[in-house]
Amino acid sequence: MLKKSLALLTGVLIAFTVVAAYAAGSGMLRKDHPDTYVVKKGDTLWSIAARFLNKPWLWPEIWQANPQVHNPHHIYPGDVLSLAYLGNGMPALVLKPRAVATPLSEAVAPIPLSELETYLVDLRVFAHRSALANAPYVVGFEDNEPRGAPGEFVYVMGLKGVKPGERFAVVRPSHVFTTFNADAGSRDQIAQNLDDDVTQYNGPWHRNTIGDGHFGKGHTLGYEAQVIGTVEVLRTNEHGPATTLLKASAMEIRKGDRILPLDTHPYDSNYFPHAPKSLPPNMRVIAFNDAMDAVGSKQVVALSAGSEEGVRNGQTYAIWQPGERIINDVESSSFDHTFGKRVTLPSEFVGHVMVFRTFDHVSYGLVMDAQGPVKLGDKLELPE
Repeated sequence: MLKKSLALLTGVLIAFTVVAAYAAGSGMLRKDHPDTYVVKKGDTLWSIAARFLNKPWLWPEIWQANPQVHNPHHIYPGDVLSLAYLGNGMPALVLKPRAVATPLSEAVAPIPLSELETYLVDLRVFAHRSALANAPYVVGFEDNEPRGAPGEFVYVMGLKGVKPGERFAVVRPSHVFTTFNADAGSRDQIAQNLDDDVTQYNGPWHRNTIGDGHFGKGHTLGYEAQVIGTVEVLRTNEHGPATTLLKASAMEIRKGDRILPLDTHPYDSNYFPHAPKSLPPNMRVIAFNDAMDAVGSKQVVALSAGSEEGVRNGQTYAIWQPGERIINDVESSSFDHTFGKRVTLPSEFVGHVMVFRTFDHVSYGLVMDAQGPVKLGDKLELPE
């Protein structure tokens, strides 16, 4: 009954005020804020807060400042946000919902969850190589084909103790995350490609790689694998390959792909950006999933700290780009361009990243906003 009532909840004529005295006292309200703002389809609480606040990651403290606001997320396209003044002269954010029936499904989300769904489902990080290296693996395909496509048989070695009808994920090893020196610069945290046998790829092309001469060295943070399909067990075989049916795949399945249990982790349905209380040492951007050299707003990055370092979903960090080390031409000889006096330029603020999935020593974050390209090795700081 409660669920049905919530589903029928529509634009009742309510006007609630969220007191922003804290925001005013700390200079959080932007000087160039508009007098009113009409919520639009595609807005998020983050983007709206960024319109009003100098520190958008603190929006929960603003929206929830009034105890009468039981759910600040019931904000819909067409609602009007205005900057009003209370009788004591303090500014306040006032939400005036429109008097039109509005399904709850159209409510403005804190962040665009749809942009994260691929990363919530398709990427996993394992603390130990054995979790992938010792997993059952694809050994062949129907009619001895070189690749597998949905609807075809896939033969799997090492799939023991299972029953017909059970389903498993097909995963492909992708990266090994490595760190070399906690006090070193950006060139000492990298993500290297993995071969099918879950060993570091030693070829000439290293996607998402920083620095040279790191092969086989350093301290491993985790092994990344991408979920690329689903198989269903048809027949088991205690002495050889099991027969499975490829139910779905994001790409062609090949020999050596691993078979793992489906991930039943209950992913968060909402993420609420907030400032963390502490900062893991030397936390940096170490990899991209869909880019080579840099990413921008609403793209995903891998970070060099995870749940073991206290990183949690929703924590929002500032991204700072280390300053380049250049030759000081003023104090160096015009002939001394190689060994001249050098100076390190200041670090520059780039944007914000919000963590949305954590593993032991690695986490994934969504770049919430960016004033420039986010690069490998960029350092994270508390958002102040």
